[in-house]
Amino acid sequence: RAGAIVEEDLSKADAILGIKEVPVDKLIPNKTYLIFSHTHKGQEYNMPSLQAFLDQNIRLIDYELMTDPESGKRLVLFGTHAGYAGMIDGLHGLGQRLLALGYNSPLIHMGQAHVYPNPECVNTKLHHVGDIISDQGLPDAFAPMVFTFTGSGNVTRGARAIFDKLPHDNISMEQLPSIVKDRYNQRYKNRLLALQVNAADYVERIEGGQYDRAEYREFPDRYRSVFAQKIAPYTTMLINGIYWESRFPRLMTTKDLADIQRRRDLRSRMLAIADISCDIGGSLEFMSHASTIDSPFFYVDAVNSVEHKDIEKPGVQINSIDNLPTELPFEASKHFGDSLYPHAKALALGNLSDTVLSRAIICQNGQLELPHKHLEKNLTKAHGIRVADTRRKRVLLAGSGMVSQPLVDYLARTRDTDITVASNNLDEARNLAYQFPNTQATLLDISDTTTLNNNVKSSDVVVSLVPAPLHPQIAETAIRNGKHVVTASYISDEMASLDRKAKDASVTVLNEIGLDPGIDHCSAMKIIDEAKAQGATVRSFISWCGGLTAPENSTNQLGYKFSWSPRGVMTAGLNAAKFKINKQVREIPSGALFGSAFAQVPLYPGFAFEGLANRDSLQYADIYGLKLDEMDTMFRGTLRFQGYAEILDALLKLGFLDLNASSAIQQGTGFQFLAQTIGLASNQPDLPQIADVLAQKLGTTVSSTLVSRLLLAFEEFGMLGPNSHLPLSAPTALDALSKCLQSSLKFGQGERDMVCLFHEFGIENPDGSYDVQTSSLVAYGDSESGETAMARTVGIPAAIATRLLLENKIQTRGVIRPTIPEIYQPLLERLGQMGMHFTETSKNGVHNSLQQRMAWN
Repeated sequence: RAGAIVEEDLSKADAILGIKEVPVDKLIPNKTYLIFSHTHKGQEYNMPSLQAFLDQNIRLIDYELMTDPESGKRLVLFGTHAGYAGMIDGLHGLGQRLLALGYNSPLIHMGQAHVYPNPECVNTKLHHVGDIISDQGLPDAFAPMVFTFTGSGNVTRGARAIFDKLPHDNISMEQLPSIVKDRYNQRYKNRLLALQVNAADYVERIEGGQYDRAEYREFPDRYRSVFAQKIAPYTTMLINGIYWESRFPRLMTTKDLADIQRRRDLRSRMLAIADISCDIGGSLEFMSHASTIDSPFFYVDAVNSVEHKDIEKPGVQINSIDNLPTELPFEASKHFGDSLYPHAKALALGNLSDTVLSRAIICQNGQLELPHKHLEKNLTKAHGIRVADTRRKRVLLAGSGMVSQPLVDYLARTRDTDITVASNNLDEARNLAYQFPNTQATLLDISDTTTLNNNVKSSDVVVSLVPAPLHPQIAETAIRNGKHVVTASYISDEMASLDRKAKDASVTVLNEIGLDPGIDHCSAMKIIDEAKAQGATVRSFISWCGGLTAPENSTNQLGYKFSWSPRGVMTAGLNAAKFKINKQVREIPSGALFGSAFAQVPLYPGFAFEGLANRDSLQYADIYGLKLDEMDTMFRGTLRFQGYAEILDALLKLGFLDLNASSAIQQGTGFQFLAQTIGLASNQPDLPQIADVLAQKLGTTVSSTLVSRLLLAFEEFGMLGPNSHLPLSAPTALDALSKCLQSSLKFGQGERDMVCLFHEFGIENPDGSYDVQTSSLVAYGDSESGETAMARTVGIPAAIATRLLLENKIQTRGVIRPTIPEIYQPLLERLGQMGMHFTETSKNGVHNSLQQRMAWN
């Protein structure tokens, strides 16, 4: 109706009018931008943006600098409306906080600003709440309720316009001690108290003497803030609207807040802060990030250095929404548009000599304008290094299983990161998200492409911990949106086919970054690259890895327990394998893996290990940059405790690993599954008869150790004994066995798992000598918390990789593994900081090598 044309492609425009900061990667060179850039005060977190404007020859006009030539007052602003919305949201948050602490109050009736359709509705609600305050009063435990306002500009005036509609008294600094001393005065029960402060009230000269406004503005380093000592101990809620620059003392430091929170007598003070000015790490040091309208509040417990979102836990409530005017969209937009129109018209006509516009230009033609030349010291251009980008990072975690918790725990330790846990099990995702700050849960249906796309689009990095066949769909969506991806799974053919698309989109899809595959690559490549750098040749590579039950808890015939679905473990045993050992290439066909186990793997005298070959080991020669024809041995294997393979091989021969639908068990029991699978004629658990059938099918005797072990195993699996009557249904025999194992061989209270990773390298030196080097890691789960070693050694490497991508430390694009120094070097260093250290040894002589001592049938 107005004649505007909706256009997705902004490249056709000469001038682009926005509101908030534009992501650096979305900037279009050689344009004119009108935005709130948040750069002219030298805000450190936006210096990368300012540098990008310069580098891309963009003319930057900042609304904050569009001022009246005579009065100097800002012309185009949202401040008043930000003040309105910030005060409304602050009252709403304080009411919620008091309720969480066990106190009902009139403020509980306040909603957020965006729930009110117009100002009249806001006024009606404020009068209603005011009547309740007058009639019913405020909670005695928090009287008197002092609302402290800082600043004197539009933001604070807007906040006061809302607050002043409630019953209140204006007080002065001098009255504070006597008012609090007389806290039980009935007057304070039915009225709020408003304290308006300025710099003269909360700063003092370090060397003594009177406050001098001119001196303070020119030499702020001569002053310090005493807000925490003189005002905060009396304040219930702080409404912060000051203009602050880094050269001035902070209103409050994190230490100041901690000192107040430690005092038992101040538990009813500094309950909430409405930081309408939203200067990240600015006048309030502990204000770490902007919150959102959907999640408006977070809490800072400065005593314990914890930031969280649990309304019932200790901490000051902070409301730091940086787009508050959008909660009052009509009023804010009309005011802003009316103010901007004459200057936008001048710009459209090419009249850059317009006094208001010309004064608001920060940079053009790749140079800072003269009034802003001082910002050059804030920009670091040498060697391409720039000030760190402290915009909030966003991670989408697809999946909420066992590995997710250590991953979220690691990422949530950095306050600049928001994490969304997306799962088809919303309750599980919520239980996970609830434990960590800046973390939320959402429902994810991978088949819902629209929702998936929206979730991916709003993130910086996507971590996919869903089942491996779903990774390519998530990766393709991420590539389309220009987002990096992390997975812990092997690179499938379908994933590998996305390599070209990822490179074209400048996207990194980092796979195989768990335990095995994952940190096994990292530790291997470290030794291999070091050997190459010395001119040595790797003649032998042997890698063993296993997720195991701790020896003291390996109390069943498999010597193994499951912390997640056994199906993957079972199906892995059906794989074929290929490897080279002692100059001979060996192949194990599908179905023969358990019967071809290495009966002894002598890594440590204290562990009775056996092992299984792991898929195609030969391909890793190329992956690791080795020449297979120069190698005597190339082997990767999976560790188990001795006796495991014998039982699994027998189960395979008996049909328990059958994947055909004809092997399904429908509405049966554990015993019926056993009887059906081995072809038992009787419907009764007759042990001698079962033993006889087992012996016949396995070509052994009834008295053999194998038959005895199987009978014990079937009882442990719930197919014999007291649990054999429990219901069981599954589409295949393997799925039925997996269900039995998952319910019967799970970790008990106080039990723990173990991870063992062991590499051996046979290295021929340039002088002809031969060294045997090892790199190993053994880790145990935490029996008290229940966190498994497997979850930690998969989740934390994936989290570190995610952090490296967020920090732009990984520049290689495409579908990749962690086999390059820019990934494995910082990752191993950070793993060490988390207590995951690899032990490296070196011995001279091939006789010391594992390949000479491994037994293979």
